[in-house]
Amino acid sequence: QVQVVESGGGLVQPGGSLRLSCVASGSVSGLYGMGWYRQAPGKQRELVAFITIRDITNYASSVKGRFTISRGNAQNTVYLQMNSLKPEDTAVYYCNGRTLVADSWGQGTQVTVSS
Repeated sequence: QVQVVESGGGLVQPGGSLRLSCVASGSVSGLYGMGWYRQAPGKQRELVAFITIRDITNYASSVKGRFTISRGNAQNTVYLQMNSLKPEDTAVYYCNGRTLVADSWGQGTQVTVSS
């Protein structure tokens, strides 16, 4: 079993930056990747970015060139650097930890982009 906890959300003006962090605990040796998803009001949860233990990354087309996912020195930590934020990036952002048998989700952190 893996548990994940996110942090780092908040209110930012359009064009600004935020950095989200996520730490996994529990059976982290079974992780093959961690990522970020988001859900805006009235919309389905969608992939933002994902990184495997071999540092293979995948991004949603809407965030390519603006967001960067990375892993910390500790294999159980992942970051999402968000630059050039837009109002449409407003959502609850969820950290995901994935093993071969299960997905683990955090409680979510609110990101609001507004002037």
